[in-house]
Amino acid sequence: MSTDAIVLLRADHKEIKRLFRRFEKAEKAAEKQSLVKQILELLAVHTYIENEGLYPQVRKQVPDLESDILESYEEHHVADLLCAELADMTPADERFTAKVTVLIESVEHHIEEEESAWFPDVRESLGRKDLQEIGAEMLKLRKKAPKRPKKLKTELVERKAAKAPTKVKVPAQAVAAVRLAEVGDGLPGMETAAR
Repeated sequence: MSTDAIVLLRADHKEIKRLFRRFEKAEKAAEKQSLVKQILELLAVHTYIENEGLYPQVRKQVPDLESDILESYEEHHVADLLCAELADMTPADERFTAKVTVLIESVEHHIEEEESAWFPDVRESLGRKDLQEIGAEMLKLRKKAPKRPKKLKTELVERKAAKAPTKVKVPAQAVAAVRLAEVGDGLPGMETAAR
């Protein structure tokens, strides 16, 4: 198996599209449910390895593709939301097939942009050695990637929380003193901080 990042992603894209075609031809609810489960798992892993393995390196090494990468992050975000919703649905749900159709259209658009628009630029800019190193890292990431949309969503929320500024506890007396300074004590001649 090649460790070239683009070869790995193209193989994922091929499998994703194969599952999409099978879903579109499926007639039985159980088959549709099984296919969606496979699609959601593959997309969760694929999104994770792109977001964590490829995109940060491309942003760092190919600044001309910054806007493409940011757009790809947003396309992944939309797909993640659809996947998380589909994980809680069954083919009996009125909007199940419609939601899968929107997911398919969105992901196929994303794949087309990657493969035709910026994979060639990435290959030219990074070269074989860098793409193999990134691909090797992506293979490691694949082993620990979330397999379910809910787990992926939880992980993303936890990661954002970890990056958020730490809250500092302020003693109640200090808060009261600041508020008093802002409004004064209501006595004539007492200036407030706001004035």
